[in-house]
Amino acid sequence: MAEVVLTGLSKTYGATQALKDVTLTIPDGAFVVLLGPTGAGKTTTLRLIAGLDQPDAGDIAIGGASVLAETPAQRDIAMVFQQYSLYPHLTVRDNLAFPLRSPMIAMPEDQIAARVAEVAQVLRIPHKLDNKATALSGGEMQRVSIGRALVRNPRIYLMDEPLSSLDAKLRADLRIELKRIHSDLGATFLYVTHDQIEAMTMATHIGVLDQGRLVQFGPPREIYENPVSTYVASRLGQPRIALLPADAFGPPAQFGAPEGAAQIGLRPEHILQGEGPSALVHRLEHLGDQTRLHLDLGPHRIVTLADPHTRLGPGDTLLIRPQSPLWFDAQGQRI
Repeated sequence: MAEVVLTGLSKTYGATQALKDVTLTIPDGAFVVLLGPTGAGKTTTLRLIAGLDQPDAGDIAIGGASVLAETPAQRDIAMVFQQYSLYPHLTVRDNLAFPLRSPMIAMPEDQIAARVAEVAQVLRIPHKLDNKATALSGGEMQRVSIGRALVRNPRIYLMDEPLSSLDAKLRADLRIELKRIHSDLGATFLYVTHDQIEAMTMATHIGVLDQGRLVQFGPPREIYENPVSTYVASRLGQPRIALLPADAFGPPAQFGAPEGAAQIGLRPEHILQGEGPSALVHRLEHLGDQTRLHLDLGPHRIVTLADPHTRLGPGDTLLIRPQSPLWFDAQGQRI
């Protein structure tokens, strides 16, 4: 495994600036998630690290040495894609063994057998080794696809939305599996997603990209609690943060607003019930362990949490006020 350092990385495709001066350190053994919408530059970053594309400017160092002059094979990385990329005519065993039989690695067959058995155990599919890839479920196929990367024991694993084509239950199951695998292997992962739940549950560090720029990087809790902008704040949190005019509850100064505050950001935990202006219950979401209240505060819609057994219903009112909210200026920057 190795530390990966990106320095001033930029890439343009025609008239589109995909990456703009991205500087980022992926610590050895970290699970780094790049988060952002389509077009933010996530996949471009992976392709540049993998050597599938060359940057227009900047440098990529793996293990302390630049790899710009190296081919993808020489960089010793493994990549997992959104699609399974398996050989349908081969068994699971042979799909897993295929990378180890390449001319670059050419591992002896006895070592290949041991490595395949080890990875199959990690992925919990040893009973599927003799099945053809076409006989597997979607979740099993993606496990094999991940296993083709794991057998290599590379310096870094690059994963491009590997769970996005699976159903919700399989995604949840494989999130847990990937985090367990990362913990067991002590490997370095760079994982791309637009799914904030994947980012929050798996990452040791999150990098938020916006139109090719890295706008914030840090542990998930830090990104969630101390976003640098409304853009970052909106990337994490379910339900989504409510962004209201700073005076939505009255004079902002009485709630500790700093000078220049134009917007107040409210997550569900930022709403104190029982005092303040009156809000109308618009609808409820009963989620078992909690209930979400969708409230109308004048023309503004906000969401807060209530006791699972609340007796409130649509049309009821309650008093609310902000508690330790986030403040942003007119340009959406945190103040």
